[in-house]
Amino acid sequence: MTTLPARAGRRCHYVVNALHSVVYFSPDNEREMSALGITDRSALYFAGRAAALGRVGAGTVTATFHSFSHELVARHVPHIWDVASPEDVLAARLRVADATLRRLLGEEALASAEMAEAAGLALRAAEACERPVRPLYAAHADLPVPHAPHLALWHAATLLREHRGDGHLIALAGSGLDPLEALVSHSATGRGMSTKWLLATRGWSEEELTAARLRLRERGLLDERDALTDAGAALREEIEEETDRLDAAPYEHLGAEGVGRLTELATAFATTLVENGGYPADLRR
Repeated sequence: MTTLPARAGRRCHYVVNALHSVVYFSPDNEREMSALGITDRSALYFAGRAAALGRVGAGTVTATFHSFSHELVARHVPHIWDVASPEDVLAARLRVADATLRRLLGEEALASAEMAEAAGLALRAAEACERPVRPLYAAHADLPVPHAPHLALWHAATLLREHRGDGHLIALAGSGLDPLEALVSHSATGRGMSTKWLLATRGWSEEELTAARLRLRERGLLDERDALTDAGAALREEIEEETDRLDAAPYEHLGAEGVGRLTELATAFATTLVENGGYPADLRR
């Protein structure tokens, strides 16, 4: 088994994931999905991310997405599949990725040797991802790999994101945190969404978020300022370490040199995405 530097896989994931997640904030997403008849922002997200699963119902989406209110999910699923088929959504999503990366990275970056190299490294890492107990990863792994390097990289980033995400839910299930508590404690780390974005996207009310914070205070995980206590920070790190363990295979397969190089390349691309407005400035807490 390859020995990697501590948290190397986690660091690689963060920057590679930025190449995938940028589509959710892209105006190209709204344009393409609106053309299919899907105009609500929550419906856009559910349709795009769940389409690989096929014509699933609200229960499957709530289970696999974890942090969304079931009432919000059920407002749109399965109705969205009567508006646009999963196949049409998947085709539109690939067009979104293409348009977004072209606009934010530029044609020169898309045609570069570095883009082709990053795509090859990310696809090689994804070879070691595992299907059992990984529903979102497994569904996306059944999709064909796009030919263009920037789309192949986006596809590989999607596989790596969903593989880690499925593992993260396994870790959360053993943590004692419910979905709301997981959201609130993640935001308190500084890496999660701001309260504004939680309220706008996850379907929970301010009262429900406040109740979750109170439960975390009672357990000694948040202080009176809603910052993580030492115990809260330790729990969040335990969750990430368990997620790292469950997500180790792709990065061990790639090896230390490959992980380092993919992290370097993806960091450069992700930095350009951020600098060119790919993500909202107020996304983080």
